[in-house]
Amino acid sequence: PLTVLILFSLFSLQKRGTGPIGTLFGPAIAVWFTMIAAMGLPWILRHPEVLLAISPHYAVTFFIENKLAGFLVLSAVVLCITGAEALYADMGHFGKTPIRLTWYGMVMPALLINYFGQGAYLLETGPAGLANPFFSMAPAGLRIGVLIVATMATVIASQALISGAFSLTQQAIQLGYLPRMNIIHTSSQMAGQIFIPQVNILLMILSISLVVAFQTSSRLAAMYGIAVIGTMTITSLLFFQAARNHLHWSKLLAGFAVIGFLAVNLSYLTANTTKIVHGGWLPITLATILFVVMTTWNTGIARLMQKIRSAALPLEMFVKEVETHDIHRVRGTAIFLTANLDITPSALVHHYKHNQVLHETVVVLSLLFERVPRLNLDQAVQVTPLGAGFYQVVARYGFMQSPDVPEVLRMCAAKGLQVDAIRASYYLGRETVILSAQPGLARWRKRLFLFLFNNARSVTPTFHLPPNRVIEIGAEIEF
Repeated sequence: PLTVLILFSLFSLQKRGTGPIGTLFGPAIAVWFTMIAAMGLPWILRHPEVLLAISPHYAVTFFIENKLAGFLVLSAVVLCITGAEALYADMGHFGKTPIRLTWYGMVMPALLINYFGQGAYLLETGPAGLANPFFSMAPAGLRIGVLIVATMATVIASQALISGAFSLTQQAIQLGYLPRMNIIHTSSQMAGQIFIPQVNILLMILSISLVVAFQTSSRLAAMYGIAVIGTMTITSLLFFQAARNHLHWSKLLAGFAVIGFLAVNLSYLTANTTKIVHGGWLPITLATILFVVMTTWNTGIARLMQKIRSAALPLEMFVKEVETHDIHRVRGTAIFLTANLDITPSALVHHYKHNQVLHETVVVLSLLFERVPRLNLDQAVQVTPLGAGFYQVVARYGFMQSPDVPEVLRMCAAKGLQVDAIRASYYLGRETVILSAQPGLARWRKRLFLFLFNNARSVTPTFHLPPNRVIEIGAEIEF
């Protein structure tokens, strides 16, 4: 019950942002690592021979003597390195230098001292100390204090993963793998500090459900080991692409590096397969569900955009038609948003078809997301005059940035296009997707895509459009 209360409180505080939680619990991390080092050091001094474990000779001997049983022990050993994967979640917030300094300067030394201390403690106590060597190393009168500091450290460690989940969700949305959600920025100084209510609620329900279902940390260990080593294995595979595309390594060098990582990771992963029936099935199931949702959305959106493009009129042709016909123009600026370059937005076609009138200035605006974290918006905004009062504006963002249409329009002034973002009219296409018997996705995946599409957040708040200046024009698309 106490764990459930702590989890509920932690998720309830998320809407206030990472800053207050870090300020409240952050110092506990420094106390925690100092404390665990202090707990292990006296036992190492009493049994310095435990430091001989540094030699790989003992590991090799252990595996030779215990054979398969020794190999399966790796499924428990992997829990000693859990938490390292959370460094990736924090990388986007702090950069690599602070993480390297804290890892080599505090975290790794404190962990090693504590683990060696536990080994020394077991050398002295034997089987009697196996029940809980970590807490047993501390003097009896200080164990309550150790428990309190451990709880506070766990809270801030959990916060790192929660913040990482928000950040990864935002990136997945920008890259087209999840539908739009409500993203709330919780800091005016740090762009990476965000809050996504839907993700927060889902994480809270799942976390509390796991605690109620498994009840003890030892039962969660099987599930946690699979999740962590699975993450590390996937990261090792992705490293090949990173080494090739960003570090510009040769295929041979990148391949050898990945093989080295996988030799370690796959050993742990194979050993953990014995735990699938004891709870390891759960992260595999959740990952499969998430994978299906993300690939269904990505494939569905791509098919939808293709259908729109195939039925659309080229923008250049539409502009030429306007130039050659005497079309009534009214004062003001109309902005038509579209995800497809060089085609006429369906909202513009229907607006002209039904109203037989156009604004003096027509802006066709596309917001595109690149596979890089951030772009300088001053350089990423392009304005192209098309003639007849038409302009094409393309704004490119990184996957960690949030789009802001009024900001883009203000930057257009330096590129020769003056637009009053407050007085302009914004036209959006409102597609209604109708299921059909057309080949492609399985029908159940079409239904899943339709559910996601109908529950996606509106473009208006996502792109910071003035709500009272937005006009939506509908269209039906068979899918």
